[in-house]
Amino acid sequence: MLKKSTRWHRVCEQYAFSVFLQTGSDTAKIHSSFDTYRWDFQRKKHQQRNTEEVMADIYGNQQINRKMDSGLNKEGSRLEEAMKELEIWKAKVEKADDVKARLILEKLEQDEAKSQAQQEMFACVTKQEESQKEYTKSMNALQEKILKLGKRKQDLLDQLRRYQDELEAKRAESTKLKQKFKFVPPPVQIYVQIPDTEVKFIAENKGETGDDCQPIRGVFAIHQRPTVLLQGGQALITFEEEKVASQILKIAKCSVPCDNISVDVKPKRIKLDPAVKFEVHLDVSRKALKVSSIPSSMPEERMKDQLVISFCRPSRGGGEVESVEYDQNTGTGQITFLHPGVAESLALIGRYRVDVDSEVNVGPIYKYQLCKFQTYCGSPKRTILLDDIEDVEDEEDLQDHLEIHFQKPSNYGGEIESIKYISSEKALQAFLCEDTME
Repeated sequence: MLKKSTRWHRVCEQYAFSVFLQTGSDTAKIHSSFDTYRWDFQRKKHQQRNTEEVMADIYGNQQINRKMDSGLNKEGSRLEEAMKELEIWKAKVEKADDVKARLILEKLEQDEAKSQAQQEMFACVTKQEESQKEYTKSMNALQEKILKLGKRKQDLLDQLRRYQDELEAKRAESTKLKQKFKFVPPPVQIYVQIPDTEVKFIAENKGETGDDCQPIRGVFAIHQRPTVLLQGGQALITFEEEKVASQILKIAKCSVPCDNISVDVKPKRIKLDPAVKFEVHLDVSRKALKVSSIPSSMPEERMKDQLVISFCRPSRGGGEVESVEYDQNTGTGQITFLHPGVAESLALIGRYRVDVDSEVNVGPIYKYQLCKFQTYCGSPKRTILLDDIEDVEDEEDLQDHLEIHFQKPSNYGGEIESIKYISSEKALQAFLCEDTME
């Protein structure tokens, strides 16, 4: 019987430990399982007592009862020890629950921190990707802009070089024109041959109009004709039609047959030097007269008085003087008459006697202005140059052969307006008209 009680006690311990392992830290489940186990144990104990009583009644053996009581007492002590051990295990379970709860809390905190770190990492990765895309886009745009600026810079440099070349060409042309066309500094004298005209004087006109006081105005247009220097072994041909000259210029070399030989000539386009056009506007005073070569034999004021007295004499062609200007250092002066016409007549004479026992030079006073100055370059439309002509015949015969050859339509020629050929060791300056210029 004792062995059975011991065995049941061990079974109780094993059962409690197995329940602990199965339920873990759930204390309510442990108590419920232990109560169930204790009820089963008491039920079995009651059955065992009934069995022992039946056996005692049958055999009448009181010793068995004593042994049963002793076994029950031992079994009770075992149960108390099991209960104490159970309390110990309960304390351990509670401690384990605390540790487990703390670990679970730490794990939750770690999981939360990990989740937050992952979210931050994902946000950083997303931001990094967006920044990388934006950086790539900005770099592409910047590189494209740099390429455009580089191309623009190269275009500007090329344009600057072209402008510099054009500027140098213009400067060279300007220098050449300045050297070629040098104008005489003032005073400038223009001599015009005026035809003689018979004039019949009827009466003196006393009244003066506004037009009589106005200066004599003239406009002179000057046009430089283009020239070509014709060297020896060259010829100039002017066709009546432009298309004929264009056809001849397309031929690199023409073979002109003569009496016993053929002469090769090269048609070339004529290159002309720049020419100019300009106008000279001239105003000649009707009342003022220029006086020069005045002797310095007396003071300035006295000389002015002598000039007034001298130019007031009608017997000498003078008239009433309005004002006098005199420069003693240069010996020149200006006489302004009150009425127009006196200065004109005296200027035609050129000399005038004054009351200082000498003659002075007189002349008109005029103002001039250069206007509409133009330079132009061109090339003849109907005139061509024939070069590299050999002197196989005399000048006139070879010119006739050239004219005959270039008149034939089979030689791409046409009607010739003029032709001029000069032989070797000669030179000729040819002048061109405007209607042959572009």
